Amino acid sequence: MEANVYAKDCAGRQVLDRIGDTWSVLIVCSLADGALRYTELAQRIAGVSPKMLTQTLRALERDGLVTRTVHAVVPPRVDYELTVLGRSLLGLVGGLLDWAETHITDVVEARDAYDSRDLP
Repeated sequence: MEANVYAKDCAGRQVLDRIGDTWSVLIVCSLADGALRYTELAQRIAGVSPKMLTQTLRALERDGLVTRTVHAVVPPRVDYELTVLGRSLLGLVGGLLDWAETHITDVVEARDAYDSRDLP
């Protein structure tokens, strides 16, 4: 299958949508050091709703990037962990995270300059 992410119906575009999504990036980076429970992910990623966290984890699992392990204990325990495929994303999404943290001041300054312009 040839990928052309510029084509409307390309499966590659769906993959870009998944790995470029804010919650996906934060989940993948959160799992870089190993498995986490759902509640640990929810606490680490401020602002993600339970619905979005669940949907994103399911989508990442469906795409083969995350595994979900249910432990038969009371109360039930569920761990999420990156697969080998998911780990292959760490350099890319980690780079995005680093870039955002490094350049936030530049972006804020650019926004302020843009917003203060007098437009006709």
